[in-house]
Amino acid sequence: MNYLRDKRFLGILVTIVISTFSLYLVAFLINKNISSIALSTIIITRILFSFLLFDDYKLSWSKASTKTGLMKIILALISFMIYMPILYYFYHISFNLLFIDLIFYTFIINILVYVYKYYHSVGKNKKTKSLVIYGAGKAGLQLQREFLSSEYKLICFIDDDEILHHRSIDGISIYSKEKYCSLFEDQKFDLMIIAMPSASQEQIKIIYEFMQDKFEKIKILPSMNNILKKEEFTKQLKDIGVEDLLARYPKDLDKKQIENFIKDKIVLITGAGGSIGSEISRQCKAYGAKQLILLDHSEFNLYSILEELKGENVVPIMQSVRDIKALESSFEKYKPQIVIHAAAYKHVPLVEYNILEGITNNIIGTKNCIDLSIKYGAQKFVLISTDKAVRPTNIMGTTKRICELYAQNVESKNTEIVAVRFGNVLGSSGSVIPKFKSQIEQGKNITVTHPEITRYFMLIPEACELVLQAASIGKGGEIFILDMGEPIKIVDLAKKMIELSGRSDISIEFCGLRCGEKLYEELLISDSDQKTKYESITVANSTKFDINELNKKIEELLICEDKVAKLKEIVPEFEHRLNN
Repeated sequence: MNYLRDKRFLGILVTIVISTFSLYLVAFLINKNISSIALSTIIITRILFSFLLFDDYKLSWSKASTKTGLMKIILALISFMIYMPILYYFYHISFNLLFIDLIFYTFIINILVYVYKYYHSVGKNKKTKSLVIYGAGKAGLQLQREFLSSEYKLICFIDDDEILHHRSIDGISIYSKEKYCSLFEDQKFDLMIIAMPSASQEQIKIIYEFMQDKFEKIKILPSMNNILKKEEFTKQLKDIGVEDLLARYPKDLDKKQIENFIKDKIVLITGAGGSIGSEISRQCKAYGAKQLILLDHSEFNLYSILEELKGENVVPIMQSVRDIKALESSFEKYKPQIVIHAAAYKHVPLVEYNILEGITNNIIGTKNCIDLSIKYGAQKFVLISTDKAVRPTNIMGTTKRICELYAQNVESKNTEIVAVRFGNVLGSSGSVIPKFKSQIEQGKNITVTHPEITRYFMLIPEACELVLQAASIGKGGEIFILDMGEPIKIVDLAKKMIELSGRSDISIEFCGLRCGEKLYEELLISDSDQKTKYESITVANSTKFDINELNKKIEELLICEDKVAKLKEIVPEFEHRLNN
């Protein structure tokens, strides 16, 4: 064993040397004799309390802070309170000698720690880069300690708390962001870290927009829920993504309402491995579902979500919603109380090229799930719909509109059937953000279809929670619309992603609208939408359609030659756009 690499051995050795030096120095200065018994008692007591009981050797000298020094003093005081009465009463050692030795010992040990810290940081890492930490709370202090032995020199802290302004931590000043900008007006530092795990998305956005021109790079700690407790914060830092700047959180999210809806229920989720379905699966488990039936036709997607959520109450079913016989066997066996139908083909150009697949998967798959939910007595059926179903210009949107019509008009006495319509979710598979990221990583120019094209965006977790919240208040026949905020120009999104990447060599190319693609999406068919008790959720006007006639037209759609014409017959507002 290499004793020089054993921290406990080195700590004990340092304690012996400093204790011996300190005690004999004090004895010499006040002209007193010291016995070997006194020295041995002091050393043994200090070693016992510092290294065997309190693991003092685990404190890193290279990352020492005020807390480290205080801990050394406290441990020395505890040891003093043990050995002082023994040596004073039984060996008649002078109290003055012991007390002065305590002061000398703590002084020398702390000086040694900070000298080591200084030379370690100077010798090992030259401070070639500059760092500012936004947030002087616990997370900021933790980051400060972790960066001590790095190449970064901490310039200052920034914090919005006025109480902390004009104060300092270990000699590092704390400023407001306004004060910082006035002090360092003409300077641009290397890195700023936003160390505020509890900050809202709006706060992050404000900080970034205020400080982005002052730093070469801005990073962020993940939210409190996502921080890995056992891992160093420096390993969890992430670049600010466009999701952090565009995301919006609903103000009236009612988690208690969702819990009451999901808790102790058997929930079947179709498309459980997709972007939306997997997040709904996570949330249903978190809200206390009695049993989760995860249904997906993709082996890989189903495996991925099962590995994440695996447990006795999670059942994976690899089936297609188009296979009515297989699907019925699952409904008959598990008798779900809530069915959330997220399975669908959603990619507009792909469905344009595969019309029959889009029709059978989206329309027939939805019809199968609704009919079986009614047959086997599900309490609630929830259809995940899309803004592309409003005045559709493509096959995919039209199929989803037909799904809405079926959900609104099918006869059901015991099953409440609702649809929830919303726009794009940030980062979902097939969305523009992963595509733009891939193009940037490859050094390619970003391709945008049109300079004026806009879309609504929301984070996947928040969209899914609102889906569950809307479903919980539905009585049957409603199409709920989620408030997606203001639409965002895709070209602005592309510019922001290029800016965040720091790649000034990448530009934007316009390639023209794709087949069936709109310049902008709509969430409402009529302006006379109905309010609910939640501002983020409204209800679209219902559309009456004879269910027998609708079933007949769906059957005709499957066998007719001109499927586009038949879709227009079912959905008169459908205007097919062949942009290419």
